[in-house]
Amino acid sequence: MIIFTLRRLLLLLITLLLLTLVGFSLCYYTPNAPLGGATLLDAYGFFMRSLMRGDLGISSINGESISGQLKDVLPATIELCVLAFTLSLLIGIPLGVTAGVMRHKTPDIIISAIALVGFSLPVFWLALLLTLLFSLQLGWLPVSGRFDLLYQVEPVTGFALIDAWLSDSPYRDEMLISAARHLILPIIVLAVGPTMEVIRLMRISTTDVFSKNYVKAAATRGLSRLTIIHRHVLRNALPPIAPQLGLQFSTMLTLAIITEVVFSWPGLGRWLVDAIRQQDYTAISAGVMVVGAMVIAVNVLSDIWGAMANSLKHKEWYSLR
Repeated sequence: MIIFTLRRLLLLLITLLLLTLVGFSLCYYTPNAPLGGATLLDAYGFFMRSLMRGDLGISSINGESISGQLKDVLPATIELCVLAFTLSLLIGIPLGVTAGVMRHKTPDIIISAIALVGFSLPVFWLALLLTLLFSLQLGWLPVSGRFDLLYQVEPVTGFALIDAWLSDSPYRDEMLISAARHLILPIIVLAVGPTMEVIRLMRISTTDVFSKNYVKAAATRGLSRLTIIHRHVLRNALPPIAPQLGLQFSTMLTLAIITEVVFSWPGLGRWLVDAIRQQDYTAISAGVMVVGAMVIAVNVLSDIWGAMANSLKHKEWYSLR
């Protein structure tokens, strides 16, 4: 297990190093590049030294620090992705287990059909459709932003719900409700695709586990189906798909870019799109590296966690040595 973890961490470092080359190329080879006037080695050395200090450069549009801007927009994206991923697991795991247990029966057919349709829906189309229905037609939910304009919430952590809870305003409860209402539509839109994939993965894994002899033996001992699912199916069906679940969280980070643009969510995705529109290559370089680093780190950590929970995972690695 130690060798497996060290290999994964080494792969993480190598991939991050390659990612810095992508970020450096945006700062060196693009028009009006901030490092374009220096030699290649001097520019890359300066770029890496600045990166080690946490200095990602200065925006060419407003002259502000890129690191400071990222501190403002990154928590909004993380909050959105974490809540959407939690919703995906809460919905996807029970439905996937139900489909796996009731394989080829009516519940399985219905759940699989819904998963197929939901996975095929374009994110931007679904976002616009829900906005048209729940915001413009019914008026139940806000269209954009994180709070109503009436409330001035001081940013402490950058997370809307936490900042509203920490506020000493007499309207704290109203702020919490406002933050929750603004989160509903973006979370639903962002969670739809990964939820359908979680259903598919759990259905396959549950079907495989349900065919094992120890599950059949538990059934012959008179245990109820719910007890078998709780004691045997879940604890054996979840670990094999842990890396794929991590991949779904990584997918959310990329889907969040579209979601934030549609709902004017002040997160990393919208900030990066604005930087692309304004051709701020320093900001684009920093945004690409941050998003790429988060995706890579989540994938590696989920793979390590999956190997720790599933001993067969790292045994396969030993067999390849």
